[in-house]
Formats: sequence, structure tokens, C-alpha cells
Amino acid sequence: MTRTIRIGLQLQPQHQPDYGVIRDTVLRAEDAGADIVFNWDHFYPLTGDPDGAHFECWTMLGAWAEQTERVEIGALVTGGGYRNPDLLADMARTVDHISGGRLILGIGSGWFEKDYDEYGYEFGTKGSRLDLLAEYLPRITDRLHTLNPQPTRHIPILIGGGGRRKTLPLVAKYGNIWHTFGQLDTHIEKWGIVEQRCVEIGRHAPDIERSVPWPGRDRAADYVAAGISLFTTGIGGPDYDLTPLIEAIGWRDENSPPPLSGLA
Repeated sequence: MTRTIRIGLQLQPQHQPDYGVIRDTVLRAEDAGADIVFNWDHFYPLTGDPDGAHFECWTMLGAWAEQTERVEIGALVTGGGYRNPDLLADMARTVDHISGGRLILGIGSGWFEKDYDEYGYEFGTKGSRLDLLAEYLPRITDRLHTLNPQPTRHIPILIGGGGRRKTLPLVAKYGNIWHTFGQLDTHIEKWGIVEQRCVEIGRHAPDIERSVPWPGRDRAADYVAAGISLFTTGIGGPDYDLTPLIEAIGWRDENSPPPLSGLA
């Protein structure tokens, strides 16, 4: 199964107190040809001043749903430990409708302790947070099937993480997109685990899109050859320099096959 190469932008909503700059950056990314614009689900900056300017994820996605026309949008990724799963499904369904069917529901187990401590959530352990994610994913999917009105489409679920014992089985069972970090050989080894899990549950593994951070022009072809098709560049405030995104989009356009013509 050959997938179209896609380029995403993770716009990190930190260190920029003027939301208008974030809004304009989203528009610039869409105009530049990005396929997806992500934010992240944190409450504080992850770099620089730990108490610097920062905005919330899901209210922002609702605004992006209204202001954009073509790009898909989503969180890379939602912190599962501090989002009620049934309410999250309802939020996702609503943003799906606002956007006309362009939402990706990205979710992970969460890892940044300050998010939990400062907002009164139990941080627990890495294992307990993954167990909670395993409990929440079926609740999310069940709730999506009971909402009225229904989502406009099957909302793709992106699962972030690479734990062999707990995360990868969740990718195999629930994921439409798998986002992970690390070296290519590690990704390939972990993908083999996902494939085996898919065999065990009767799922077609190539239905899962594979996503990694943009590795740069020199290495991107190796990732595509390994079956990876979604690359995301990350930029933070306050300036939001789109140069890495423009580079990745240029590479995509140079290496994507031309559209078929003359077909009805």
C-alpha cells in the first residue's frame, strides 16, 4: 500500500502572548501547502521560560476549525490523563463538525508532570498513565458512536508513543495513525511489533499511517522507503519561523508523483 506523502506542522502555542500571531501562522502554513496543522496539549511551555506565555489546546482547535479551509487539524497529542474520555469524544465530534470533517484526534498517555500537578490531576506512574489510556480509548470510540449528531466521518485516531508492551498494542487496536520518535531502525523494529499485533487481532496493518518528525531532506527518502508517509515539523513562538515547514513541503512536492490526468 503506497500512501501519499503528507507534511504536518506542530505549532507549539508557547512564548507568544498575542494569539493573533498564532492565528496568522496557521493561515501561513495552510497557504504554504501544509497538509495538517497540529498544536499540543500542554498547559505550560516545554522549553524556555517555564512560566512563559501559553494557550490551551482544544479551544484553539475550535478556532482553527473556523479559520482554515483545507488543512486537517489536531493535537500532537492530547494528554489522556487530564481529559475525560467521554467529554473528549464530544469535543472531537464538535470540532469535526465545525471543520467540515478535518479533525485528527491525537492522544497519548501524557508525560509532563507540571501539567498534572499545577492543574490538580494525579500524575501517577508511566505505567498507570498508559493503563488509563487503555481504559479511555474504548470509551472514546464508544462515545463517538452514540453522539447525536454523529461525526461527519470516522475521526482518525492518532496515537503517540512507542512503548512495546502497552502502547504498541493500543496502536494496533485503535490507531489510524501512529506517531513516534527515535531512529529509523528502532521505528522499523517497533513497526514489526505492531504488525504482529494486527495479525493477532485480525487487522490490516497497512491501514495504519505512520508518522515521525521531519528527518530532513537527506534522510526523508529512507523513511518513505520504510513505509512512513507523514512528517511533521515543530516550531515554537514567539516568531514561528516556517522555514523548516517550507523545506519539507518542497521536498514532498519534488518527490510526490504527479496527479493522474485524463481519468473520469
